[in-house]
Amino acid sequence: MYEYIKGTITFIGPEYIVVETNGIGYLLLTPNPFAFSKYEQTNVTVYVYHHVREDTQLLFGFMTSEEKRLFEKLISVSGIGPKGALAVLASGEPSHVVGAIDREDEAYLIKFPGIGKKTARQMILDLKGKLDEVMPDHLSGLFQPEKVQSAAPSNAELEEALLALEALGYSAREIKRISGRLEKEEAMSTDEYIRKGLQLLLG
Repeated sequence: MYEYIKGTITFIGPEYIVVETNGIGYLLLTPNPFAFSKYEQTNVTVYVYHHVREDTQLLFGFMTSEEKRLFEKLISVSGIGPKGALAVLASGEPSHVVGAIDREDEAYLIKFPGIGKKTARQMILDLKGKLDEVMPDHLSGLFQPEKVQSAAPSNAELEEALLALEALGYSAREIKRISGRLEKEEAMSTDEYIRKGLQLLLG
């Protein structure tokens, strides 16, 4: 129904962003809301997927059309819902996901929250060899937003990052396991903490 929304980002939180256009604020669930930090209060184009069920209607936002197409491919797999697909995309390394599917690497895929062996096998059966159209090699860099340097990084950024990881479906135990290692890192932006946390969780 919607392809994209052009407007101003007026809010960024652990689970979603708000894009205002023509006086209307659209709540968009995104893989990593803090990846949009450098665009806050500026005009942006956010690619949108409209998810409709009997009991709810949700809008999902993506930085590129390729990211949106990969999301659509993921939710077409039985056993993967929108939240599961967001967690996969939030890793910031969709090329690794595509590679794991093509290699039939179930061990890598089951590290994402909500994806067990049965779902990982279904992902491979449904998507192997079918993702080049949405993410050819020369487009893989589009899924790596530029790093955002905070003027005064603090533990607030780390706290926001941990909340974002929780929103993606990682358990308190999993987050606690990596939080100590993140605290020892040099000060980073929220987006960078999220990406580092996901690297540790998927490592």
